[in-house]
Amino acid sequence: MSESRFKVSLKPRDVRELVKEGLDADLIHEESHDLGDGKEIGTLIFEKYFLRVKNRVALVVIADNIYGTTEVRAISTGSSEGMIFKFDWGASDDFAGSVERILSEYIVD
Repeated sequence: MSESRFKVSLKPRDVRELVKEGLDADLIHEESHDLGDGKEIGTLIFEKYFLRVKNRVALVVIADNIYGTTEVRAISTGSSEGMIFKFDWGASDDFAGSVERILSEYIVD
């Protein structure tokens, strides 16, 4: 498992659109919720086959602006090759990090 967490200068809906356009993976599920007062939360779930681990890896992307600035969390899982060992040749980090690379020009402190 790998997680990437950062804040961006975009609305959650814009985050979802950019990630969907820029990510080379199968979109499995998408949902968004308008919480009122301009606040929203959205979730994207992707799957991608990684040859190096001979497995499909899942990526969950959550974007919300509940506390003001939009926070993005990208969590990848299911990338280890076996039941006992959790070694994945970097597939999990690559998948979670791809969201940060897509949104890099919008990242704020």
